[in-house]
Amino acid sequence: MLYTPIQFRNVELENRWVMSPMCMYSCENGLANAFHFVHYGSRSQGGTGLIMVEATGVEPRGRITNKCMGIWNDEQAGNLQKIVEFVHSNSESKIGIQLAHAGRKGSTWNNIQISIEEGWETVAPSPIPYHPTERIPHVLTVEEIKEQVQNFKNAARRAVAAGFDIIEIHGAHGYLIHQFLSPLSNIRTDEYGGSFENRIRFLLEIVDVVNEEINENVALFVRISGTEYAENGWDVNNSVELAKVLKEHKVDLIDVSSGGNIHGAKISVFDGYQVPYSSRVRNEADVKTGAVGLITKVEQAQQILQKGDADLIFVAREILRNPYIAVQGSFEMEENCFFPHQYLRAKISS
Repeated sequence: MLYTPIQFRNVELENRWVMSPMCMYSCENGLANAFHFVHYGSRSQGGTGLIMVEATGVEPRGRITNKCMGIWNDEQAGNLQKIVEFVHSNSESKIGIQLAHAGRKGSTWNNIQISIEEGWETVAPSPIPYHPTERIPHVLTVEEIKEQVQNFKNAARRAVAAGFDIIEIHGAHGYLIHQFLSPLSNIRTDEYGGSFENRIRFLLEIVDVVNEEINENVALFVRISGTEYAENGWDVNNSVELAKVLKEHKVDLIDVSSGGNIHGAKISVFDGYQVPYSSRVRNEADVKTGAVGLITKVEQAQQILQKGDADLIFVAREILRNPYIAVQGSFEMEENCFFPHQYLRAKISS
């Protein structure tokens, strides 16, 4: 199944391997540069079905650090377009971008919040910092929430113009959308807080305006944290219910990760530790999912698909270590996979 194509709208992936979005902290003023061109281009030469570009800020305050990528202006989108064009013309990979806003977890470096003078004032649904020692974030007004929705819409429009095949909305890992979802970080009493329906409203409004900017030639994914590992917090039952609603709003796949919103949460980490969350969302919400989290072996990835736990395999650390995991896995399984014609002499052993 790893090398069976799969389709989302009119976007067909040649195989089920996905390079998971990973921040590189290597931009100036949010601009992709030569490093990113090589970084993403090399993974496409490795046969990966889908390359996901890292969390990309929809406004300057949406970045985690001042070295993070952005797509709030046309210059940034133009630099990203060069990467997209290379991937499309030199491989069979599709390429997507993760649109993000860090919220209260922004203005940091090495996981430590920096000063407003060096960074910026963070924003959040409620006056609750991620860590008790951090400054209280600015609470978004309803009008400012609408502005953030518009920021995602504008970013999606630029991403489509740049040629991306897939847009993923980042609703996981304790960033702004996740902050709205969780009752532990969202204690609002207006239409964006309180009930489950109110707490998911921000995400649904973003999904709807992004869908206005795309068509059947661009697919829409949403990344969520399946659970935040905290009592009375966001859990897998909430994730299943959210996935059902997202499916109704034309989301094509739920990328299921976990954690990130509660500082000091106790997480038991082991190979494939997040796969059960993907499985529950997939099978209880009847929606396509991606599994991620310490998936390092070809056989492990194949078993996840065969068991019906996911439809795509998102690989992070392992694809940093080995950009060619997809094509090497195809050798192991005797399956067809894209192989650059420039490298064909390496495909046939002598």
